[in-house]
Amino acid sequence: MGFLSNLFGPSVPKLTAAELNEKLKFGKHPMVIDVRQPDEFRQGHIAGAKLIPLNDIRKRMKELPQGREIVCVCASGNRSNSAAKILAKEGYTVFDMQGGMLAWRRAKLPVQK
Repeated sequence: MGFLSNLFGPSVPKLTAAELNEKLKFGKHPMVIDVRQPDEFRQGHIAGAKLIPLNDIRKRMKELPQGREIVCVCASGNRSNSAAKILAKEGYTVFDMQGGMLAWRRAKLPVQK
């Protein structure tokens, strides 16, 4: 690993809300991890998403499948990027959804409560 990836973590591929929606409908059905807080999650989340708040991600990694794509989602894209970098460093195949639930809602995609 280079100096910058040691400092900031590995770079993680990004998905748009539309790309994630397509994967969920027609693709490999990635596991969606919502890294927001429980109260944020209850206000609306992507159907089938698993809630693992960012501050719990390290201690709950064993709940995540190694051979399946994982997509991290938060409110705006900051926390999910941090979570995705943590998982990528541990060898998971992970993506960060750009813009978080704000982008998902802006794209008028379905939200579950």
